[in-house]
Amino acid sequence: MNKLGLTLLGLAVATIVATAAEVDGWTNWRGPHQAGRSDETGLPDKLLVSGPEKNLLWTRDIAGRGSVVTSGDRVYAWGYRGDGPDLQEVLLSFNEADGKKLWEHAYNDYLSDTVYSRYSVGSPTVDPQTGWIYLMTTNGGVKCLSPDGKMQWEYSLMERFGRLTFPNGRTGAPVIDGDIVIVRGVTSYWGQQGPARDRFYAFNKTTGESVWASTPGVAPKDSSFSTPVLANIDGRRVFYAGTGDGNVVCVDVRTGQPLWRFQASQGGVNSSVVIHDGVLVTIHGKENIDASEEGRMIGIKLPKTLPGPGEPQMILKDKNPAIADGSDWELWRHPLSMFTSSPAVADGRIYQVTKTGVLVCIDAKSGKLLFSEKLNKDQIHSSPLYADGKLYICFPNGIVKILRPKVEGLELLHELELEGEIFGSPTVWNGKIYIHTVKKLYCFGNTSGDKPKTSLPSAESKPNDSKAIALQIVPNDILLKPGEELKLAVNSIDQYGNILERGLKGNFAKFIPPTARVKTSMNASVNGNIITADAKNVASAGAFKVTSGKLNGFIRGRILPKIPYSEDFESTALKVEHATEDVKFAYPPLAWTGARLKWEVRDMEGNKVLRKTLDRVLFQRAITIFGDPESSGYTIQCDVMSDSARRGRSMGNIGVINQRYFIALVGNQQLLEVSSNHERVKESVPFKWSPRKWYTLKTRVDVADDGSGVVKAKAWPQGETEPANWTIEVKHKKAHKKGAPGIIGFSPQSLRAVYIDNIKTTWN
Repeated sequence: MNKLGLTLLGLAVATIVATAAEVDGWTNWRGPHQAGRSDETGLPDKLLVSGPEKNLLWTRDIAGRGSVVTSGDRVYAWGYRGDGPDLQEVLLSFNEADGKKLWEHAYNDYLSDTVYSRYSVGSPTVDPQTGWIYLMTTNGGVKCLSPDGKMQWEYSLMERFGRLTFPNGRTGAPVIDGDIVIVRGVTSYWGQQGPARDRFYAFNKTTGESVWASTPGVAPKDSSFSTPVLANIDGRRVFYAGTGDGNVVCVDVRTGQPLWRFQASQGGVNSSVVIHDGVLVTIHGKENIDASEEGRMIGIKLPKTLPGPGEPQMILKDKNPAIADGSDWELWRHPLSMFTSSPAVADGRIYQVTKTGVLVCIDAKSGKLLFSEKLNKDQIHSSPLYADGKLYICFPNGIVKILRPKVEGLELLHELELEGEIFGSPTVWNGKIYIHTVKKLYCFGNTSGDKPKTSLPSAESKPNDSKAIALQIVPNDILLKPGEELKLAVNSIDQYGNILERGLKGNFAKFIPPTARVKTSMNASVNGNIITADAKNVASAGAFKVTSGKLNGFIRGRILPKIPYSEDFESTALKVEHATEDVKFAYPPLAWTGARLKWEVRDMEGNKVLRKTLDRVLFQRAITIFGDPESSGYTIQCDVMSDSARRGRSMGNIGVINQRYFIALVGNQQLLEVSSNHERVKESVPFKWSPRKWYTLKTRVDVADDGSGVVKAKAWPQGETEPANWTIEVKHKKAHKKGAPGIIGFSPQSLRAVYIDNIKTTWN
């Protein structure tokens, strides 16, 4: 089915979904108040695994590091199982009453450096309108499943939008508001989104079509766990979140417009914020921007007036005090430190466990420290839960404490130790407390509870002064193959981002921003709101300006070539003056994800080749995608080379990506290596290769009907006869069944260049 057909199918599904009954439950990570607080009463003072007063209802043997969510009589948990190359993440659905497994969806991590012994994850999110489940995996896979476990749509953010990975995972949880689902991650994409930034993406929750992308911060030093918190202000629907560049940001939910930012830290702000009576409270564990100590909790006064559409982002505080010193906005501060755990707020009090295991209670308005108490030797990720006048707090050593806050101090009600470390936060719903350890999922409590009717803050109705000011085109970011077509929806929106009129006819014209470094356009045409990619099998990218009456809007899009495809760079014109070297170069194809700042086309002895850039230390590793993420069953062949220091030392790594496997020549270790996640799929064989000498690398992946696969690779000096046998063959019991072709280069400390040329992708 072509993309036009998929769009029409999506509209049909949307109609069906719209008729579904709303669901009750703890549907999102931080609960209905977005603050780790529940309105339930009658919850247990003790959690007992045995004895006559036992209230352990059920357990299940599934490892986990996140928090469960509930929907009606369903419980959804995100866990993992297996070891080494067979480790898979698993989304599970259980019956609330007895813990019976209803279904599961298992999937591989890939093209990442996630270390499972180091990270916490967020949670699934349930759409309260439909009961559909949304999940962002540790390596940036966005999944949408129906309550019966059927996949509705999915994205690989890494392959589609250039999402970068980090050893600690850093996923957080999706946020649903109205018709959209919002996810985030550090991405290096193309064009204006080419530089690595911590970005937020909104998709239509029913069809998966992209609605907007937002870049509210600056260059990040880290990624972030921080899950957005929804609110209404000044007629706008907004969210607040920490970012990997150390900012707390406010973003328009409907349009993605960055509204303001406040620099809190030199590194990432991983904790989610909480809000009480016009005060936003955030905490971090990195170096402060105005002092050398690490960690701080801050109370920020929320702006009541926001920038209008098209107006610049407000900067409330910045590293450079000449821009904004923050004195008008920072209400109070405490030298408290926490990397990822998020505060809970109840009755105007902030409850937070610091990284050293100290529980602090702070008045949200004044910032006054009301009391503090040492509870454990440390805390890492788990966030406190406030419910029924009690605090439920979990610790990495498996300890769970139930405490009753008083005016000054705490009363310990119960303490127990569960099997396995605890990194996720507890969940409460219908009289039950859910805790997920790295060994088991536990369900304690009563068979039923009071199920308070609470929900996320609803969006305000359209203001009376609502008027059409711009066009919204969905999808706003397009990926096509040559000859494909796609139906575009053109809607008018008001100054608050509300859709006023749907199904407008747009006039589309190619648009090259005046600031664009690469002056290219997308090889496509639009007729009757249907965009059609040219049949020529080349990569292209560009933007369109869309007008309807006096309104206008913009979309961006890419065309990625079909297999078979080849690129030798010889037709590329070298016209760009290098900033630090006396050479001219060209940027790689604009449609290649994450390529422009990491690769350059250069002349080498009369041939044009692709060279890894060396002028940015943060870009030592380059992962670039140039094909369709849905591809499978193909072979990649290319020529590769590495520079070195004297006597052949300090070489780089260079290779390809084939169906979500890295296959590379590793210079310093003199290896031919196959990997996907270095903690699991990683095998190599010795391969002696010399610097400043070209080699041909050939790879393919074969997947059998039972899901097992073999990754094959061979390498030999360029120009010599291809060896009959594969140099390495790596078996993978649960193989990656699809994945985009791409290239990978690594220049240690950005000292030694690596090169690639004559890329060819063919069918197996």
